[in-house]
Amino acid sequence: MKNGYLYKIVYIYTLMLTVFIVTSNVAFAQKNSKAAALCKKAEQCVNEHNFEKALALLKQAEQKDPQYPDTYIIMGDVYNFSLQSDSAVKCYNKAIALIGDPDPMLYFIAANEGAKCAQYRDALRNYELFMQKGLQYTEVLSEAQRGIANCRFGIEAMEHPVKFQPVNLGANINSEWDEYLASITADDSILIYTVKRPKDKHTVCAFCLNEEDLYFSVKDGNGQWQKREPIGAPIKSGYNEGAQCISPDGNYLLYTMCDADYGMGSCDLYWSKMIGQKWSRPRNFGAPVNSPAWESQPSMASDGHTIYFVSSRPGGFGGKDIWKTTMTSEGAFTAPENLGPVINTPGDDAAPFIHSDGRTLYFASNGRVGMGGYDLYYAVLQADGSWTEPQNLGYPINTPADEINIFINAKGTVAYMASDKDGGEGGLDLYSFELDETLRPNPVTYIKGHVTDALTGAPQEAVLEMVDLNTKKVVAHTTSDAENGEYLACIQTGTNIMLNVSCANYPFYSENFQVEKSYTEISPYIKDIRLHRADVGTVVVLKNIFFDLNRSELKPESYMELDKLVDYLSHNNVKIEIGGHTDDQGSDEYNDRLSQSRAKAVYDYLVERGIPAERLSYAGYGKRQPVADNSTEEGRAANRRTEFRFVR
Repeated sequence: MKNGYLYKIVYIYTLMLTVFIVTSNVAFAQKNSKAAALCKKAEQCVNEHNFEKALALLKQAEQKDPQYPDTYIIMGDVYNFSLQSDSAVKCYNKAIALIGDPDPMLYFIAANEGAKCAQYRDALRNYELFMQKGLQYTEVLSEAQRGIANCRFGIEAMEHPVKFQPVNLGANINSEWDEYLASITADDSILIYTVKRPKDKHTVCAFCLNEEDLYFSVKDGNGQWQKREPIGAPIKSGYNEGAQCISPDGNYLLYTMCDADYGMGSCDLYWSKMIGQKWSRPRNFGAPVNSPAWESQPSMASDGHTIYFVSSRPGGFGGKDIWKTTMTSEGAFTAPENLGPVINTPGDDAAPFIHSDGRTLYFASNGRVGMGGYDLYYAVLQADGSWTEPQNLGYPINTPADEINIFINAKGTVAYMASDKDGGEGGLDLYSFELDETLRPNPVTYIKGHVTDALTGAPQEAVLEMVDLNTKKVVAHTTSDAENGEYLACIQTGTNIMLNVSCANYPFYSENFQVEKSYTEISPYIKDIRLHRADVGTVVVLKNIFFDLNRSELKPESYMELDKLVDYLSHNNVKIEIGGHTDDQGSDEYNDRLSQSRAKAVYDYLVERGIPAERLSYAGYGKRQPVADNSTEEGRAANRRTEFRFVR
């Protein structure tokens, strides 16, 4: 090799990091240097991983001969092993300057260390020199090319930083241990996250050096997070639990448990349901979601069905890929589907977070051009089911270090992530920050309330479904709590929503409302739902039946609601009268005729779909039965309605 230097390259691969070590093995160019003997001793210490002694010997060698390049090569190795990249790159660059024309691999190693500490311009220069002079090192050419791309990206990103002013969540959330992989309910009221702590008298994982457990905190009326508490039994076990999500409605906790005797692989997905104020006994997702491979890091969409997760199972594009499954009914899941090569890479793609808008996916990846290590990205689900090309969240959200996950509140304005930056409580801490406007998902608010019996006030366990009337797609699905009737669901701003409520022994309930577009001023929708039993005389208003002005032909937007009525009548042997009503605009004769025609249109739809005609009747009441004041447009709109009444 040039100048008599030979370098032995040692590749040390770990889960998150590859370290390249260079040592001088053969005769030194300056054989008579006073530093040579000390360097030999230091090299032996490096081989024995006694870095402190090696560094002391190298400092002596530097004093004896500051022009001896091998001193700085081995010193760079010591800092490299110690993960002090900024010091390592200084040493390697000094050796390069002293040698003048070194073995090209030294450029590559110096470039790697420079990129790790955001010295992108210096690293780019060294990568380019390596590509000019080191083409014989075919095994690392592709990595050098990727390093060049990362450096160019890093330079551009640092010149155009995004908004990022993280605020530590404080001692009620964070501790001297590691806190990470957090999630939050749609109303920002409950935070659940993973805490990693060393084994002590409080840990129960008998074979773990460190134990991962789930903790939670509740936000008080002043917007402050209360002192954290462990979730405890039945979630807490003798194994590691973590990497969780809480469903947007707060009803389901999906999480990861590792190395359990009753698991299917190294790590499996589990689910638990909130009943009253307690979590149910956790259950394994089972096949086909869990496998002998590694499954972890679930995230549930606001539709209450779609779950994204990470797996190392065969059939992916890299080491770890992002997959999705659908919960068809409680505890039943479809075969996982890989998100494909737009999202997944030959590297590792992990930590998915699907925002409450149901479309914007944030995730971590080490297989894309970025700042180095794991970076955070986002992609948007299109109407045709495809994903947009993932976008890097930029600097300083991303750095040369590993960014492992991020989650965003429902409004899309505030983000949360873990960091070990100086000034925290210790280890990884959880931080919040205002998300740059260019990185925000579609804003989402939420609807919440109680479902009760209209007469007794007793809480009811009901299924609530939110449908976007424009796309006809279910955007939220939740269940009210059996013990207190509470429910919560996300709804996207700027949409026209149909709410359907189904509950055993009750006729279905419907509602529709337009969600405000100005998310900065949004207040949650509070909607208490009182259900009436199907007694003779009970009237149910069909709030999602639509006609054009002065017309009686059903608009297509009406079909979803009418299909719900078809389903209800198919499963309940009742008789109903369909009634049409108008406001007071126009003559009595005109309104009677119009309301009769509209009621008949609904009657015909039901008969055409198999409901026996003898169980149906219809009538037009015109303007004779108003339910609101006709002097306002709001009142007239309420009077223009279609309803059905239970009859004998």
